[in-house]
Amino acid sequence: MKIRPIRLRRDRIYKYTILNLLIILSFSACSTPETNIRTDVEIPVGVEEINLKSIEEIVIATGTVNATVDAIIKSEITGTYQLVINPSTSRSFAIGDRVKKDQIIITLENPEQENRIRIESQAFSLQTAKDDFENQKTLYDKGGISLSELKRAEKTLLDAQYNYDSAVMELAAFKIKSPFDGILVDINYYTPGVEIPANSEVFHIMDFAVLNMDINLPGKLIGNIKENQGVRVVSYMNPDVKIDAVITQVSPTLEPNTRTFKAIIQINNRDLALRPGMFVKAEIITASRENTIVIPKNIILVRRTNKTVFVIEDGVARQRTIKTGLENPDEVEVIDGLYESDYLVVEGFETLRNGSRVTISNR
Repeated sequence: MKIRPIRLRRDRIYKYTILNLLIILSFSACSTPETNIRTDVEIPVGVEEINLKSIEEIVIATGTVNATVDAIIKSEITGTYQLVINPSTSRSFAIGDRVKKDQIIITLENPEQENRIRIESQAFSLQTAKDDFENQKTLYDKGGISLSELKRAEKTLLDAQYNYDSAVMELAAFKIKSPFDGILVDINYYTPGVEIPANSEVFHIMDFAVLNMDINLPGKLIGNIKENQGVRVVSYMNPDVKIDAVITQVSPTLEPNTRTFKAIIQINNRDLALRPGMFVKAEIITASRENTIVIPKNIILVRRTNKTVFVIEDGVARQRTIKTGLENPDEVEVIDGLYESDYLVVEGFETLRNGSRVTISNR
């Protein structure tokens, strides 16, 4: 007996297919809601409310600060060296000591040269010349001597005064003084009682209550940097230290090789927070604005030619196109696209899309 293959009619195949679909749908309808997969995920973000504040547009420059008053003191004569006792410390002057103008730091002794100066003799000659001139003037007023005799007496007085002043200056060289208020930053110590030659360096003194800083800036900024412009100086050794300063000089020309121009900053360092030789950062304030919308620079997304940020409206992230104004390395002013009291997304914005549902996490 020959077995014939089973052949289903086309209309039966359609019936079986529809039946299978109905069975699948019935099972789906019987499943509980808890087994459904939720696709509307809430993205955690950090936000901050926009409040008006100020912003400064700054130019950053770096350089080394230097004392405005700085002197290396040398001996003017040959003499026996002696370091003086500092009355403030009851010990010999030392590096780091504060000194006053005309305070004696070192003495030199040279008896032979002191004898040659003859200061007592010069003082006696000066007094004699003064007395003689007064007598001659009295006689001249009475008609007792001629004008030429009075002039000779005056010349003798002037010569005596000159000789005495010269002797005083020569004696002053035996006492080496501080030329200004300042701090001893170096002392060339010699053995007490040892003779040192003239023109020997004996100490180095600085006054760094005011500091100068030379900077070089790109030529494109030459129109933006002006005298009396405000500056903040920040120490790299202590970033919390910020000192007010000012531009005092600006070169009107560019250096041909580097295409930069020079400016000089003067720093009020009355608290001595900075020391000569320190490498610091200068923040030159080129523009500022008060009561404006300011946001962090790093949250701005650039989409083609537009700058955008995200704000939160009714639990949903909304993308805003913004226009910016003043800016500095960390912040930027928004002149259009945001409003005071908007809730700005500052964390988690990288994965957002316009319309994403969000949950606000504590910052």
